[in-house]
Amino acid sequence: MDKAREKRRRLLIVCAAVVCVLGLAAVIGVIAANAGRKDTQSTKDTTAPQTGPVTAPSGATGKDKLAITVGKADAPSTLTVWEDFRCPVCAQFETRMRDAIHELTDSGQLKADYHFATIIDGNLGGTGSVRAANAAACAQDAGKFVAYHDVLYTNQPSEAEDTFGDNAELIELAGQVEGLDTPAFRSCVEKGTYDDWVNRSAEAFHAAGHRGTPTVLLNGEPVFPAKGAEQLTPESLKQWVAEANQGKRPGTGSAQPATPGAS
Repeated sequence: MDKAREKRRRLLIVCAAVVCVLGLAAVIGVIAANAGRKDTQSTKDTTAPQTGPVTAPSGATGKDKLAITVGKADAPSTLTVWEDFRCPVCAQFETRMRDAIHELTDSGQLKADYHFATIIDGNLGGTGSVRAANAAACAQDAGKFVAYHDVLYTNQPSEAEDTFGDNAELIELAGQVEGLDTPAFRSCVEKGTYDDWVNRSAEAFHAAGHRGTPTVLLNGEPVFPAKGAEQLTPESLKQWVAEANQGKRPGTGSAQPATPGAS
């Protein structure tokens, strides 16, 4: 019975992933219905291709500084995560894998590079993908990215509801993270300080040929929803990291910890 239940759960996750995949016929009608919707929260065009340098949040890493890294900078393994705060499968991934990722990053075994996509805005209309990613980047400036990232997924609205398109909602959620709701954070959210950075990340997502969120790679190898024939679980992730790290020392450099207070 346990095996059958696990098989059904995995099938549901894989099927649900279709919701966050680009170009689905099922969303064409919704896209048409939402054609012409505009962002009332920011004066910036969040869909136009970005050219030239963009302002990146504090400590951004990677090519063109489009990643936010959690964990020790010299950790021997890297988990690359492309996500969309409106994507329900991303929330499922975070709920299931969060504790394992936190454990591995806090212990120096793994660093996690987070990149942002805006698939749901494009498929269903609205601006919540951009607005939430901008707010997460604002939280990064305050050294509160991880806690706020977790709060956003814990409070993710229904996929069809553009609740995260409301800056006031994002600011209210910041109240759940100690010390985050400050004038500087509010200004950053309301001005869309990192909108261009988010859009540049979304362009990089498409340019890389990724098809849906979450896209998860361990040391460059896709692992979601599975690595080969083995499903991604907290236990399998720990095993894969341990195997990849054999003979290597854990990271010791300074970086943003996943768990508040960890070092």
